[in-house]
Amino acid sequence: MDYHKEKLFNFVLPKIINIKNPIILELGVREGKSTKMFIDLVEKNNGQLISIDINDYGYLFKSKNWKFIKSRDDNFELILKQIQNKLDVIFIDTTHEASHVINIIENYYLKLKQGGYIFIDDVSWLPYLKNKERNNLYCEINNKETFEVILNLYNNNELNFDLEYSFVSSGFACLKKKNNNKLNSLKKIKTREFSLANFLRKIKNFLFEK
Repeated sequence: MDYHKEKLFNFVLPKIINIKNPIILELGVREGKSTKMFIDLVEKNNGQLISIDINDYGYLFKSKNWKFIKSRDDNFELILKQIQNKLDVIFIDTTHEASHVINIIENYYLKLKQGGYIFIDDVSWLPYLKNKERNNLYCEINNKETFEVILNLYNNNELNFDLEYSFVSSGFACLKKKNNNKLNSLKKIKTREFSLANFLRKIKNFLFEK
C-alpha cells in the first residue's frame, strides 16, 4: 500500500478540493506524487501551482497551471517575488528538521490567506522507532522534534490558527489560518509533569494499586 499517497488523498485533498482558483506553493517535489495531485486540482479549479525543489523536476509534468522553480525553499527573496497573490495552500515536504520547518512557516505565513492551509509532512516518529518497520534514528528524532516545535508554535498562536495532526504513515500537521494577524513566535510548553504535585499523585496511584 502506498501510505504517502493514501494520506495525501485522505487528509490533504478533502480540505482543499473545493477551493476556487487556488494558489498553491509546494515545497519539495521528489517523486511528484503531491505535485500530480495539486496539478489535477489547479487544472480543475482554475488555479496555479508553484513547486520548489533544489533538484530539477521541471520535466515531470506539462501544465499551463504549473510553474517549477529550481531553488532552496528558504531562498525567500527569490521565491516571494514569484508569488503575486496570497496563497491558499502551503505544502512543506523538504528538510524535515524542526528549526528549518519553523523558519519556513514564519517566512511564508504572511503570504497565506485567511482560511488558508499549511501542511507539514513527516511529523510522526512512530514508524521509525527501534524495532519498527522503518527503524531510523534520524527520522525518529527529527519527526518528533518537528511535532513538538509545531505544538510549541501553536501554544502562542491559538487565536491565529487551528492545528490538526494525522498519524497515518509518517504523519501530517495542518495549520488553518484564522485571521490576518502576525504570527507570534513559538512559546515552549511548560507542563507540570515533573512537579511535586504530580510526583505525589504518582505515589498515591501506586499505593492504591497495591
